[in-house]
Amino acid sequence: MEFGLMDFLNLLGSLAFFIYGMKIMSEAIQRVAGSQMRQILSSMTSNRFKGVLTGFLITSLVQSSSATTVLVVSFVNAGLLSLVESIGVIMGANIGTTITAWLISIIGFKVKISSYALVIIALAFPLLFFSRDKVKTWGEVFIGFALLFMGLAYLKDAVPDLKSNPEILSFLSAYSDLGFVSVILFVAIGTLLTVIVQSSSAAMALTLVMANNGWIPLELAAAMVLGENIGTTITANLAALVGNVHAKRAAFAHLIFNVFGVIWILIFMSPVLSAISSYLVYSTGLSPETNAQSIPIALSIFHTTFNILNTLFLVGLVRQIAKIVERVVGSKGGDADEFRLEYIGTGLLNTAELSLEEAQKETAAFGQTVAKMSGFLKQLLNEPKSKKQKKLIKKMRKYEEITDRLEEEIAGYLAKVSDGSLSSHASARVVSLMSIINDLERIGDVFFQMSKDFEMKKKDKISFTKRQTSNLFKMVELLDEAIKVMVDNLDSRYDQVTLDGALAKEQAIDKLRDKLREDHILQMQAKDYDIEVGALYKDLFQSMEKVGDHVINVTEGITGETERHLKKESELV
Repeated sequence: MEFGLMDFLNLLGSLAFFIYGMKIMSEAIQRVAGSQMRQILSSMTSNRFKGVLTGFLITSLVQSSSATTVLVVSFVNAGLLSLVESIGVIMGANIGTTITAWLISIIGFKVKISSYALVIIALAFPLLFFSRDKVKTWGEVFIGFALLFMGLAYLKDAVPDLKSNPEILSFLSAYSDLGFVSVILFVAIGTLLTVIVQSSSAAMALTLVMANNGWIPLELAAAMVLGENIGTTITANLAALVGNVHAKRAAFAHLIFNVFGVIWILIFMSPVLSAISSYLVYSTGLSPETNAQSIPIALSIFHTTFNILNTLFLVGLVRQIAKIVERVVGSKGGDADEFRLEYIGTGLLNTAELSLEEAQKETAAFGQTVAKMSGFLKQLLNEPKSKKQKKLIKKMRKYEEITDRLEEEIAGYLAKVSDGSLSSHASARVVSLMSIINDLERIGDVFFQMSKDFEMKKKDKISFTKRQTSNLFKMVELLDEAIKVMVDNLDSRYDQVTLDGALAKEQAIDKLRDKLREDHILQMQAKDYDIEVGALYKDLFQSMEKVGDHVINVTEGITGETERHLKKESELV
C-alpha cells in the first residue's frame, strides 16, 4: 500500500471540507438559534441523566458517536447547550456507540448519514432563495449539516486503507509479550489507529481481524478498544477548531472523560476480562481466550461494560469535570468571545419573583458584556498596529451580535414571566428590565457603528491629530467611568440604587461633548484638518455621547427616576 503526495493532499482537502462543513453549520445555527430550539435542547438535558439518555438515543439512531459529539460541539458553540449539559450527552454517546459495535458484530449493519447528504442538500437548497432570513438560515443549517458528513466520509476514504490491508499490522504481534507494557502500547496503537482511519467502528473491525488471525490475544485486543475510545474524541476536537472556547471545552471534556475511564479500567482489566470469559464459557461453552470466534462478542461485551461503568462512575462528577476543563481550556485574556446565558434556564422558576431575580442577574451579566465593548474601543484608540486593530474590530462585530441575542433571549423570558399572574411591583420590574435590556442592546449597536468608523479610518488611511486623539481618549475615559457606575448599579439591589452617581457622569460627558463640538468648529474654520478627518472625528465623539445617553437610561430604568424629573425638582428647590 502506497501513500503518495496526492493521497496526502486528498487527506488535507478532506479535513478542510469537514471543518468547513462544521463552520457553515455552526454559524447558521448561531443565527437561527431562537429561544425555542434552546428550550427543546435544554429540556432534553435538564439533568445529567436526561443528558446521558439523549446522547445514547441520538447515537443509537445515527450510529456514530463522532456524529453526536460533533453536533454537541456545534450546539455548545451556538450557545444552545451549556458545558455541563454537553458532558452528559457525550457520556450517553459513548454508551450509544457500543450499539453500533453490536450491530456490526451481529448483523454487519451501519447507517451512513453521508449517503443522504446530497438528498439533504437538494431539499435544503431551495430554502436559500426565500425572502425570509430565518428560512434562508435554516437552509444553511441543513446544507452545513450535509457538508459536515460528506467531509467526514471523504476524510475516512482519504486515510490509508488499513481496513483492506490488515496484514500491514501483522508486525504488531512481535510486541504482544511485553506484559503490562504491551497493554499500554496497544492502547496507544488503538488511539493512533482511530485517529488515522477516523472511525472507531473501522478501528474496531481492524482489531477484530487482528484478534481473529491470532496476531494478538484478547487482553491486547481489549487494550486497543480502549485506545479507540480515546482516538474517537479527536473528531470532536477537530470540529472544535473553528468553534469558540466553550466548544473547545466540550470537545476536551470528551477526551478527559474517555482518558480517565481508560486509566481506571486498565487497573481492573484482568478481573473484568476473566469475568467476561467465564460468562461466555458458561453461556456458549467457548472461551475467547482460546476460541477466536467468540472474541467479537467478548470485545462487544467489554466495550459496553466499560462505557456503562465509566458513565455510572463519572455522571455524578459532571460539574467537577466542567471545572477542570474550564481551568485547562481558559479563555484568552479572559475574553470568551461568546454568547452565553449564565442564569436563565429552560422554563420559569416557581414564582414570578424568583424568575425576575434570575432575569435581573442575567441583565447584570449583559452589562458586563457591554463594558467589554468599551474596553475594545479604548484599545482601538491606542492600537497603532493594523493587524491588532482588525482583530479588535472583529471582536466588536461579534459582541454586537451577542448583545442582539442577549436582548432577544432575556426579552423572551420576561414575556413569559408577564404571562403569569404578577403583582404590581413585579409588573413594574418587568417593564424596567425590558427598558434596560433595550438600552444595553442600543449601546452595543453604537459601539459597533464606532468600530465601523475605525474600519473606514484604517481603509482610507486617515490619521487623527494628537489633539483629536487626546480628546477622544478623554471622552472614552469618561464613558468607561459611566459604564462602571452602570455595571455596579445593575449588580446592586435596585431599591438601593440612586441616580446621582450616574447623572454626574452623564453631565460630565455632555459638557465634554459640547466643548469638543465648539473646538471642532473652530478647528474646521481655521482649516487645521481636512473635512474627511473632521467628519470622522465628530462622528466618533458624538457617538460616544450617545452611548452616555443610553448608559444613564439604564440607571433611570433601575431607579424609576429620570434626569428630566431630577432637573425639575432642583429648579423648584
